[in-house]
Amino acid sequence: MADYCVLYNPKASHGKGKANAFALLDMFPKDTLRYADLTRIDDLAAFVDGLPADERLIVAGGDGTLSNFINRMNRDYFERDIYYYAAGTGNDFLHDLGMPTGTKPFIINRYLEDLPRIRFNDREMRFINGVGQGIDSYVIHQGDLGREKNPDKKTDYTAIAVKGLLGGFKPIKVTVTVDGVTKEYDRVWLAPTMKGRLFGGGMMPTPDQDRTDPKKTVSVCVVHHLSPLRTLLIFPSLFKGEHIKHTKNVETIVGREVTVRVEHPQALQIDGETFLGVTEYTVTTDATVKA
Repeated sequence: MADYCVLYNPKASHGKGKANAFALLDMFPKDTLRYADLTRIDDLAAFVDGLPADERLIVAGGDGTLSNFINRMNRDYFERDIYYYAAGTGNDFLHDLGMPTGTKPFIINRYLEDLPRIRFNDREMRFINGVGQGIDSYVIHQGDLGREKNPDKKTDYTAIAVKGLLGGFKPIKVTVTVDGVTKEYDRVWLAPTMKGRLFGGGMMPTPDQDRTDPKKTVSVCVVHHLSPLRTLLIFPSLFKGEHIKHTKNVETIVGREVTVRVEHPQALQIDGETFLGVTEYTVTTDATVKA
């Protein structure tokens, strides 16, 4: 028998986060599980550090919950094992590791070490999957606005994306600097900077990105110079990573320091959470790399 503290986010999975987390009771019928609402803990680091040494910690939620945990803990290494149970909607982090929904909690410490940091508007955060400005941040922001108006209505992100591609989102001019080399792009639809391969509930903008790369690189995928109709036709291939075959309009750049500038303030998404009024961000990875 073992003792577990389960940190859950009731807002995960469109409000099903608590119910999803309580499914762990069936997975560990002989163990003792103690639940704590992540959103009601003021000092998360103090809470975690104060747990008994023999009590195992499980973070239960989606990618946003995991990102929230990482940033509130504000550290690169963890002395205790951190278990993760994917109880969100998209679960991109889990699927990027090749694991199916419903996988039992597993230790994720190796994936939390020296995560890339993003700086924007005098803020700094870590991220687990990816960040970006474009149709991705537009879709998430529109979804946020829709939930504010009608909290009980399920958000249809695919419908929002199609609406954006058909005129709701206006392509932007973007300047991308990767490891000191600068390129400019017009009519950009998508330009995420990725630690993993997946974001947005299964889209794969950077199919060759490896979150365990010892050089700790990130990848920027720029989708540019496409008409709305052509973008709409290519869009489904993002879910298989096959969009990169369109080399005339899709470029992937790999590096360790990335700065992205847009021509006017845009929403920025970080692991699915949006921040408004951003014209520039910089992503850096740890300076110490493995041989």
